[in-house]
Amino acid sequence: MKKLIQKNNREISSKNKSLSIQFSLDGFSFCVKDIPSNEIILLAKYSFDNSIESPNLLLEKIQSIFETDKELQVEFDKIIAIHQNQLTTQIPSEFFDEDNLKTYLDFNIKTFESDYITFDNLPSLEAKNVYIPYVNINNFLFQNFGEFEFKHHSTILIEKIFEVHKGSFSNTLYVHVSETTLDVIVFKNGNFTLYNSFQYNSKEDFLYYILFVSEQLELDILSIQIRLLGSVSENSDIFTLSKEYIPNIEFLEPTSDFLESSETFVPHSNYLLLS
Repeated sequence: MKKLIQKNNREISSKNKSLSIQFSLDGFSFCVKDIPSNEIILLAKYSFDNSIESPNLLLEKIQSIFETDKELQVEFDKIIAIHQNQLTTQIPSEFFDEDNLKTYLDFNIKTFESDYITFDNLPSLEAKNVYIPYVNINNFLFQNFGEFEFKHHSTILIEKIFEVHKGSFSNTLYVHVSETTLDVIVFKNGNFTLYNSFQYNSKEDFLYYILFVSEQLELDILSIQIRLLGSVSENSDIFTLSKEYIPNIEFLEPTSDFLESSETFVPHSNYLLLS
């Protein structure tokens, strides 16, 4: 595993720290903040050599990280876990019934009777986000830290992007890029229209999904605005190829200036952890 880290330029002596962790089958990241000031102390990211094939193998990786990384072996007063996967769907609150969680997911993914299914609130959309968390990792965190908060990554992403786009009537695709997946959030005529997640293996796959979504929603690729965030840079192949076909493509302004002068991370990366 390869670790990248960015620390605050100045020493922060904190007695009350929060830990936010984000994990997927592709990697593990965490952010430590000083609670009173909400100032970021450090950000770290572990990239796995190959995508993990199961939640059990992911747990083994995470256990190893917690056992060896000294930055994680301190006292934390608040812990938030962000589950990143494609096992999710959004249901309008007016149609939502907590007794039907499995039914909602069955429309999109294959579920098993043993799956633990839960949901987050999406107040901006007046909806619920139904998903399957990595329950084995939740159990590991509870055994080691006690009570903690957890959410699906798309819950945080949708809420944050909704805040960014609020008041704008432009047709915009926000694309959150991870190592092998992209999340697409679409606003059409100022209204939230779509959230979806796709798996990609090449730059051509990446471009295809953006063009596909635009076509399905009858949006003109030559006039819509594309805003990228996450694990993508100006020098990346996916950006270079996309720029050839999409004239209005740019990077989303970060909510924090913590990575502004970083030589390790691009400023718009780790958007969910730093927001």
